[in-house]
Amino acid sequence: MFNLSVYILCDNASAGRGEAGVQSYSQDLRDRVLWALERGERPTAIARRLEVSRVWVYQVRGREQKTGQRSSFQIGGHRRSRIAEMEPVLRAWIEQAPGLSLAELCERLAEQGIAIKIGALWHQLNHWNLTFKKNPARQRARTRGRAAGTKSVAASAARDGNRKARLYR
Repeated sequence: MFNLSVYILCDNASAGRGEAGVQSYSQDLRDRVLWALERGERPTAIARRLEVSRVWVYQVRGREQKTGQRSSFQIGGHRRSRIAEMEPVLRAWIEQAPGLSLAELCERLAEQGIAIKIGALWHQLNHWNLTFKKNPARQRARTRGRAAGTKSVAASAARDGNRKARLYR
């Protein structure tokens, strides 16, 4: 007898991109697993009877013991940033010390009890339009590609008016 884990594949889970996504097990199945565990059944027997993996039975039991939740984790959707409420504080820090690096901002946030990685912090600062170059010496003085800047249309037209029309063959 084979013990196969059952996954529910959904064709439209990936917003019409043609990829198959994995959905979570139903709440009814989770409840039956938890009731069987409460009755004293062994996880291996439950897994065989309900045709799920033994590891999943342990995961369901662990989640209920740890958090008290009997439902699955949310799949997809928008998750709010950890520092969404800290925008005025971060703006004040940057205004007081504009030379702060992202790593230093992360350290200050850690002192406040918020753990965040540099990439996530940069993403949120970019969302708030708080991106800037720290070292003015490294900023470009002119646009790239043209040393003298763009020519004005009037100057170009005046110079072209002085030339003779030529026919090239």
